[in-house]
Amino acid sequence: MSQLERLLKMAEDELTEYSTDARKIEKLRRKIGLSVSAAEQRQVKEALLATMQPSQIAKLVEEQRQAVALPFWGIAGLGLLLGISLNQPIGLLAAIGGTVAAFRIQKWGWQLQAKRLVLQTLEDIEARIAQPNN
Repeated sequence: MSQLERLLKMAEDELTEYSTDARKIEKLRRKIGLSVSAAEQRQVKEALLATMQPSQIAKLVEEQRQAVALPFWGIAGLGLLLGISLNQPIGLLAAIGGTVAAFRIQKWGWQLQAKRLVLQTLEDIEARIAQPNN
């Protein structure tokens, strides 16, 4: 497992906790500071910046993944309802397709949030190194 993957897993763990972004960054900063050297931090940041997509859709999914996935959950529910009540196989296919699409959108948004959290944490570490407290 590469350093980037390991840091993304740590960020995903932090996302599961209900706390502010500042608290998540603080906790993640401690973990990164203990386990990753400064040179590796720069390499991870460069790799992370190279993989992040600067598109409007990615930004929307990152910020509002549940709202973006909601129509697909609706399609899944409606397809299931019509597939069962009218005995239509196409409705069941719509239910499966809607569920898969909604799940993948939410997973993609979760991964984008984890990447953003790692990037913010690395930038916070750099800022603290550049201007240490007296």
